[in-house]
Amino acid sequence: MQPPLPHASSSVAGVEQPFRAPVQSLAAEAGGSIDDAQQLLKEAQPPRIPVQWLASEAGRSMDDAQQLLEELPTRVAATSFWIPRLGMTFSSLDEAWELWVTYGGRMGFDVRKSYINTSNLDGLVTSSRSVCSNQGSRAGDKRFCVVKRNRAHTRTGCLVRMGITLERKNKIYKVHGLFVEHNHILQTAQTSHLMPSQRNISTHQAIDIEVADDSGIAPKAAHEFLGRYVGGSANLGYTHRDHKNYLRTKRQREMLYGEAGSLLKYFQDKVVKNPSFQYAIQMDCEEQIANIFWADAKMVVDYAHFGDVITFDTTFGTNKEYRSFGMFVGFNQFRETIVFGAALMYDETFESFKWMFNVFLSTHNQKQPQTIFTDQDIAMGKAVAEVFSNAWHGLCTWHISQNAVKHLNSQDEESEDEEESSILLDFSSCMYQYEQKEDFEEAFNAMRLKVSKSTWLDSIYMLKHKWAECYMLNVFSIGMRSTQLSESLNNALKG
Repeated sequence: MQPPLPHASSSVAGVEQPFRAPVQSLAAEAGGSIDDAQQLLKEAQPPRIPVQWLASEAGRSMDDAQQLLEELPTRVAATSFWIPRLGMTFSSLDEAWELWVTYGGRMGFDVRKSYINTSNLDGLVTSSRSVCSNQGSRAGDKRFCVVKRNRAHTRTGCLVRMGITLERKNKIYKVHGLFVEHNHILQTAQTSHLMPSQRNISTHQAIDIEVADDSGIAPKAAHEFLGRYVGGSANLGYTHRDHKNYLRTKRQREMLYGEAGSLLKYFQDKVVKNPSFQYAIQMDCEEQIANIFWADAKMVVDYAHFGDVITFDTTFGTNKEYRSFGMFVGFNQFRETIVFGAALMYDETFESFKWMFNVFLSTHNQKQPQTIFTDQDIAMGKAVAEVFSNAWHGLCTWHISQNAVKHLNSQDEESEDEEESSILLDFSSCMYQYEQKEDFEEAFNAMRLKVSKSTWLDSIYMLKHKWAECYMLNVFSIGMRSTQLSESLNNALKG
């Protein structure tokens, strides 16, 4: 470590004067009395540094320290970059603050910012003052209570400061006021790293701390290990408390409300306002939120009265992760659309649908609907068959019609337009018009002869009992045949 007391300048009220080492600090470092330190300062031209102190700081013998003192004039020029001077310029406010922090760390005093003045015209910082942390005095405690631990008095009215102003012409900051004589004892090199301004966790150290925490290593053990890696805890640049505070801040940062967090907070606020509000969360193996279901009090009441026929659809991706947003929808006595529940799903697998349908029944006191309409999703169909065991499961005729247009037209491109439209009309008749199963079978077989490839027709025929009119004569559907109620609500949300 280079000698920290080279010749420099200071000023009081703008008057430049030789740099003077603090009497108390010099007395403490030299192991003498205040009078001896004062006499030593008077004889120093430039200031003389005690050999014992220099040897301790540099980690050298007395002879090496004496030789170092003789070489001091040449070494000062190389180490004076961290010493503030009147007229010193900086390209930015941060650069000036970094120098003041470095200077405080090497001299042994903590630092802080006293004030920053900002222009109302352009928002630029026009002036700033950095001071010793012992500057000023503590205000009187106005509280009448008796505390267990009183805070130590650290304010001593120290006048050490560095003031900078903005030169608008050159867009630089210049030191215009400087005072460097303290009225208190400074920290030694062995304790300077404990000052708040000198404690900092670098990016690489943060990574090491996070890796140790993820590996299950306790903060105390991790701090000791990292300290040994750099030759001692004093070389880390932060304390064990800083280590723990970083982990706490990291966890708090990870708990900041995102999409799911904001939704959970909304749910919690709703429960406080109305205890009838219900929601459920499914977690994955990594303890991350996967699926969310909720229903308010009105949804619960509406389902109790009108929940015999419902539709469920998950065709609308709501956010940047394209998570599916599903809704349970039905009719009221005025054939108005009402919602019985909503869900935000991570994926559309059998397990997710099964969990959601079970939560839906639990929310509504295990009341099963008589009829439920969904789209032609295999995983959803399996979950409906397992959970809604007492309900009749129908397929959305609108989705089936859209698939018919896509498959039947593409399979008959060389036919005339009239023939193509006749195939779609035949399929529509099989879906809505034929009430007798014999008529349905005859019409469907005739339609098969009109297409060159009947793969899709064969697959949809296997599910005829879920969409054909002749198989729905005894189904209670109140005129509902599709999930268009959910689709219309999704479009409203999307708009």
